[in-house]
Amino acid sequence: MTTTVQRLSQLNFASLSPAGGSFPSPIAWEDQTFYFLMLDRFSDGRENGYKDNEGNLVRSGTTPAYSPAGAENAVKTEADAAHWREAGTKYVGGTLKGLESKIGYLKRLGVTALWISPIFKQVRFRETYHGYGIQNFLEVEPHFGSREDLREVVRTAHANGIYVVLDIILNHAGNVFSYSGEQDHPWTGGMYPVEGFNDKDGNPTIPFVKPDPQNPPDYDGALFPVELQAPDIFTRKGYIKNWDYDPEFREGDFFDLKDIDHGYGSADDYQVSAALRHLCEAYKYWIAYADIDGFRIDTVKHMDRGATRYFVSVIREFAQSIGKENFFLLGEITGGRKRAYETLELTGLSAALGIDDIPDKLEYLVKGYRNPNDYFSLFRNSELVNKGSHIWFRNKVVTSFDDHDQVRKGNQKARFCADAHASKVVLNVLALNALTLGIPCIYYGSEQCFDGRGGSDRYIRESMFGGEFGAFRTRGLHFFNEDNPVYRELAKVLEIRRKNIVLRRGRQYLRPISAADDGVRFSLPEMVGGEIRSVVPWSRIFNGKEMLLAINTDYDQPKTAWVTIDNDLHCAGDGLTCLYSTDAAQIGQSVTVEARNGKAVLITVPAAGLVIFG
Repeated sequence: MTTTVQRLSQLNFASLSPAGGSFPSPIAWEDQTFYFLMLDRFSDGRENGYKDNEGNLVRSGTTPAYSPAGAENAVKTEADAAHWREAGTKYVGGTLKGLESKIGYLKRLGVTALWISPIFKQVRFRETYHGYGIQNFLEVEPHFGSREDLREVVRTAHANGIYVVLDIILNHAGNVFSYSGEQDHPWTGGMYPVEGFNDKDGNPTIPFVKPDPQNPPDYDGALFPVELQAPDIFTRKGYIKNWDYDPEFREGDFFDLKDIDHGYGSADDYQVSAALRHLCEAYKYWIAYADIDGFRIDTVKHMDRGATRYFVSVIREFAQSIGKENFFLLGEITGGRKRAYETLELTGLSAALGIDDIPDKLEYLVKGYRNPNDYFSLFRNSELVNKGSHIWFRNKVVTSFDDHDQVRKGNQKARFCADAHASKVVLNVLALNALTLGIPCIYYGSEQCFDGRGGSDRYIRESMFGGEFGAFRTRGLHFFNEDNPVYRELAKVLEIRRKNIVLRRGRQYLRPISAADDGVRFSLPEMVGGEIRSVVPWSRIFNGKEMLLAINTDYDQPKTAWVTIDNDLHCAGDGLTCLYSTDAAQIGQSVTVEARNGKAVLITVPAAGLVIFG
């Protein structure tokens, strides 16, 4: 039975620790493969014909599996299509229990770390299914389940060797109060008067004052824990108009989400507010209660660096005190790579989320519209980081190509597979992400080739389990298909990554190539006439061992090329063995090292394919 927690003073951390002790942190987060899911869109636990956590086929569910015959079954008429589109703006029905039932699906794919969208209780009068409109920092959103359900998800994940990272928000709360008057309230630098805290219906009927902690207002209104119900908790300066003007982007509201005042001052002399101290206690509670392994911190750009540094220090110390020596603190830092790097250095965050230029380069290199060096050079900008090329990026950035916001695409949002024939090369982009520097993250549904067409956020947040807003414009069909070729082949690739430290921690090099009938003139692969249809090879090297990997950006034809490898690690006449190829006939075959451009091997990469040699 869930006990209602209204005040921080009710928390007893000592009584929350797991009986067997906390689940220990990984030695190295770069060894992990992340999977990010939006909880409302992942699973409701009612699917039929999927494999349970032990690998047994489930026949007791009610939602059948998708087949091509069911494509676009939700948009047969304009009325149906309108219903499907509208459903994408609301809660669809994913739950924590549903997620728990799919841990085996994730484990068999090769996932070792799970990043879950915010699970906290939302304002009652908004359909903030995404989780970013928090009304109660100490409670789970009822649509998703209970605190006990969260604890069970984590227990099941840990039992299957999967770490759990929660998406959290420090910068703002939900739409928990209303400004006075009917006029617009943009940021101008001044403070606006407030009419009242919003009740469960969204009306400002709750006095905007500090309440009696023993007799707080409606539990479904205002903001909880009750310590956060005070006027000075908020900046009260209206919404952000200019997302690049400082201090506007730090002080303003995120649309109708209300900005929380963390304090003031430089990073080295930050004066911490009561609000920030309260939030630290609330999030410490979730670590202790649910045995969480890390946090992904939302909208770090919009917070003072001193506030971020304080939170990181408090949380890391608490986690270490209960046995989590390497608690993961991942920051969403928009505003460019330089800002991300400087924020990491000043705040002590574990890593930054690579949402700026990495996704673009990943996507369009694989599709054949970016020079490979544009992507690989992101990981060796020593002028920016002033460190060895492979040191910073190896474990300081989480990389992906699709996500739930796609800020980079403006009003043209769509998943990777929205382009014609892109499903032919989605394995390549998943593999390139997993087998190059950084901590790889898979966005849910990518392994099932979700296309996310439509332009707005809702369309890149399709439901895996069906419901009224299923992927591929369907309803009532689920997508937990472990026989999907992309799922099946990605699992093989991730298993090779798991077994080879060189693919997780090694430095990397984009390799020069030469035409198969040449072998003398070598150069880096690059676009010709605005596109590239070529072998794109790279090496990972760790402790004297080299592995050679390559993709083919030609969708239709295999490509053969001489590829440079490390001159000192190989002798002419040595062999490299194919450990993986999208053409299974190549696996186990060897190529011979020759004295060309130092040392080189002649390899063939299947059309739209991938090879790994070791």
